[in-house]
Amino acid sequence: MLTTKQLFMRRKLRTRYNLKNRLKRELPRLSVFRSNKHIYAQIIDDVQGKTLVVASSIEKGGKFSGKGKEKAYVIGENIGKRAVDAGIKEIVFDRGGCVYHGRVKAVAEGARNAGLKF
Repeated sequence: MLTTKQLFMRRKLRTRYNLKNRLKRELPRLSVFRSNKHIYAQIIDDVQGKTLVVASSIEKGGKFSGKGKEKAYVIGENIGKRAVDAGIKEIVFDRGGCVYHGRVKAVAEGARNAGLKF
């Protein structure tokens, strides 16, 4: 019997495999990690192995009103604005092992609203 953590890692690796091997590899990916309190997003260039843009709910000076989805939407808008300023217009969304629902979906909607294309 597999544990919950093992099942999560399976989903995460399966998602990452599909992004890297079956889709456009030259596009950077927007990786989202959520904990119980905070949410983190980063745009990664897998060809160079570098992180291009970062946004999270624990940044200094970041004023986040609301909880949960509202905070995640603001994080998505922040990373979208920073990416557009850095010259990134198209990305691939990496949800990790999480379901595309709730806070993960809110990050994607915020990034789309800021001008990123998935």
